[in-house]
Amino acid sequence: MMAALTLEGVSKRYGDFQAVRDLSFQVEKGTICGFLGPNGAGKTSTLRMILGLQAASAGRIEILGADDGRKVRDRIGFLPEERGLYKKMTPVDAIAFFGALKGLPTGEGRRRAREMLDAQGLGASKRKKMKELSKGMAQKVQLIASVVHRPEFVILDEPFSGLDPVNQQGLEAVIRQLAVDGATVLFSTHVMQHAERLCDKVVLLARGQKAFEGTVAEARA
Repeated sequence: MMAALTLEGVSKRYGDFQAVRDLSFQVEKGTICGFLGPNGAGKTSTLRMILGLQAASAGRIEILGADDGRKVRDRIGFLPEERGLYKKMTPVDAIAFFGALKGLPTGEGRRRAREMLDAQGLGASKRKKMKELSKGMAQKVQLIASVVHRPEFVILDEPFSGLDPVNQQGLEAVIRQLAVDGATVLFSTHVMQHAERLCDKVVLLARGQKAFEGTVAEARA
């Protein structure tokens, strides 16, 4: 199986602080990979390097055949840990706006937005303002906004953070569907249960170093 993402000996240093140390792993095309570790383990720093938002101090990263995530950014969907959509926009407008940033025509973005909102049970909220939505609804809208352009690779930073169990289950269903539709998914979390239910593979990070790479069954053994 071909790799959609490869890291080889990647390190990141901020002054005297070593955030990531000699990290190597692969994510195969069409799979769901969980990137696990406690807060402060280096997960977000690694995701930002993969996306090309910050440079690695050492090592090599290849994503979708490119040596810099910025070169293939229109083929990537990213849900950051810091959430935020324009509060006065409707969900349809917000989703179409973010799709346009990835090169999706506005009309097509609005059509896809309505279709995806209906599929997630949010059809009745299409005309509300973002500020009127519950946290769970707003998080679903932001996820839709990050994938409306149908990216090949989806990166989600702590997507389940702050959600109640019902909304967590709904988000898990969205992630499964992304993989069914052919996308490769990498998501960070500090909760093993999400990885157990979703992942083909997990990478465990501890103090900036890889502690484990393999299947969930192997992680349990």
